[in-house]
Amino acid sequence: ARRILCEVHEGQSLTAGQRFGIIRFGSRTDLYLPEGCTPLVAVGQRMIGGETVIAELPAAP
Repeated sequence: ARRILCEVHEGQSLTAGQRFGIIRFGSRTDLYLPEGCTPLVAVGQRMIGGETVIAELPAAP
């Protein structure tokens, strides 16, 4: 991505599904998930920002 715009600041709280930024002029993004996540997409699958669920997070302890 040529430009990533993040609208969140350190310490700010977010709710599930809330948008926190946008990737402009990019055709590919590498995403790193925390350990314990269950991926819900396949390698090479095309996703739609704000619509495609990427992974399921583990339950909080």
